[in-house]
Formats: sequence, structure tokens, C-alpha cells
Amino acid sequence: MTATIYTDGSCHTQSLKGGWAAIIFVDDEKVVLTGEAFNTTHNRMELMAVIKAISYVQDKYSSITAMDIISDSQYVVGLADRREKLTAQHFTTKKGTEIRNADLVKTLLTYIAELPLTFTKVKAHQKKDNELNFNIEVDKLSRNIVRKP
Repeated sequence: MTATIYTDGSCHTQSLKGGWAAIIFVDDEKVVLTGEAFNTTHNRMELMAVIKAISYVQDKYSSITAMDIISDSQYVVGLADRREKLTAQHFTTKKGTEIRNADLVKTLLTYIAELPLTFTKVKAHQKKDNELNFNIEVDKLSRNIVRKP
């Protein structure tokens, strides 16, 4: 059985307040996860949404054999393709400093190596139409977290 997961993350660039959201579908069940963080970045929130969703599915659904993760983040979706390079460079930049979000990148790459995950990139901030689009919903959820006082 496959879980379908929509994820998004957002961050206010001045206050550095971030929010993330994930919508998980298992059969006809819909689960919504959200969270917030401070002193964070947009990419960190994008990664957090995926990691939290994968972890939730692993903990709650033993019957799941695969996960399809749908994200508008090229950073997240393209991470698997950069795995060899990042590992070979020991998660450091050319200057020798640790890459940003190394802790979350390592966690997600571990999941990618160990689990049957597929990633689908969708266009960000699409207009609502007649078709159900849960990427719009996770986008609104994550942005609302950032905007709340």
C-alpha cells in the first residue's frame, strides 16, 4: 500500500519564523500535520515537512510499503540526485564548511536510501481550479503558521 504525501514549508525572511505542513493520504484517510520553528529558513521548513510526514507514516501505518511525496521544492525533490556528491564531500562546501541544514539533509537521505520513496515536483503557488490540488492546501497551511502572531 502507498501513502501519498503533500508537503510545503514557509519562512518569514525578516523574523525567521517558519512553518511546515504535510497532508498524508492512506486509503481514504486524510491526516494533516503542521509545525513551526524559529530562527529558521525556507529550505529547512521544506525538509522538515517531508521528514515529519515520513516519520509519522512509519510510526502509524505498518501496512505502508511505499510513499509518494509531492512537493513544490526543487531543493527537496532533487536531493536524491545529489546524494552521492554530498556524501563524497562529507556534507561540506568547497570552502570546507558544513552545508546548510546538514542534519535534516542527512536524515532525509537516510530515509531515501532505506525506504521506497518517490518524489514528484509540482509547480508552486498554482491557482485554484476545478481539480483537487492539495499542494495549494499545504502551502496555505504553512504560510498561515508563519503569519500568525
